[in-house]
Amino acid sequence: MAKPSVNLIDSLRKTARKMSQGAPYQWGHMGSCNCGNLAQEITKLTKAEIHAYALQTRFGDWSEQTAEFCPTSKLPMDLVISEMMEAGLTRTDLKNLEKLSDKKVLKRLPLGERYLKHNKRDDVVKYLATWADLLEEELLGQIEVETIDLDTHKVLA
Repeated sequence: MAKPSVNLIDSLRKTARKMSQGAPYQWGHMGSCNCGNLAQEITKLTKAEIHAYALQTRFGDWSEQTAEFCPTSKLPMDLVISEMMEAGLTRTDLKNLEKLSDKKVLKRLPLGERYLKHNKRDDVVKYLATWADLLEEELLGQIEVETIDLDTHKVLA
């Protein structure tokens, strides 16, 4: 699962919002599919640039591109994937996003809404928003809050 961070959570939410407001979406297009829309937000590349990089590098969708990923290759698509991984994502996260298949994310949805279609915009938006909520809870769970004993003015951990 992705490493939770404020920036990653924000990127997931911005991507969901843009998609819900009509951002270009085409599942078979490397720059405007599930991962492509998130890649646009994280890398600030356009859908056309991401798609062109994918075609220059190797064949296949995001699942296949991440399976062939080499962090030292300097190939354009590998640089995109590297930037997404630097944002806290794993290769498995990208494969799961493309198919909307992460069990932790799906388990958070109401029982009757857990079967998502990987190429349906509304389902992608729901998945991204749910994933952002999950990561936010994980991030907040990592924060230790100090308490102050008002009687003695001591900080307690």
